[in-house]
Amino acid sequence: MKITWLGQAGLLFEKNGVKIMIDPYLSNSVEKINPKNYRRVPVLESLFDIQPDIMIFTHNHLDHYDPETVKNFITDKTSVTVLAPSSVWTEVRKIGGNNNFVQFNRYTEWTEKGIKFSAVKAEHSDITPIGVIIDDGEKKYYITGDTLYNKEIFNDLPKDIDVVFLPVNGVGNNMNAIDAQRFCEVVKPKYAVPIHFGMFDSLTGEEFSFNKRVIPKIYKEIELK
Repeated sequence: MKITWLGQAGLLFEKNGVKIMIDPYLSNSVEKINPKNYRRVPVLESLFDIQPDIMIFTHNHLDHYDPETVKNFITDKTSVTVLAPSSVWTEVRKIGGNNNFVQFNRYTEWTEKGIKFSAVKAEHSDITPIGVIIDDGEKKYYITGDTLYNKEIFNDLPKDIDVVFLPVNGVGNNMNAIDAQRFCEVVKPKYAVPIHFGMFDSLTGEEFSFNKRVIPKIYKEIELK
């Protein structure tokens, strides 16, 4: 699986020609609402040439479900499978077209193109936030979504997670670097990738000190070796 960090909480997974995009934020929408949260990294516009097969949104906050970004990937002329919890689903399905809008709340599973997707609990300030586990038959990738440390989450998770992607910024009802480390000590992934930093703040990911961490670089493939 090739994995590219799109900045903030955005990720692109690619395998055997299948493209899965999660929570892309490729605009300046948030700055219009909160000027202090301006982009520190310019948008890489070549990303708009990608046509994802599957798009996943973990919750309805603008840096995760951003209509300005989404309109580049989902239109009334595309055929994308969209996995979204209720708070996003009610909005994104208005796009219509040949897209398949799947209401993807906690405990829901969806299998497509040989890949299984599972929605798990997240503890956040949206009404229906989720984390997502992607199982391609070889490895299990866990994207926590925006979340605080919450013990109930662990009951939703398999015991053999290969990679976890998690926030470390410590604001907006997200784990800080210390709690993210504690979280990983329970989950016990082979690798942990901090995300949700460096776009609206000066964090570098180095604040997260889990011993199996891999700090990503924006718009670059994440090397998991």
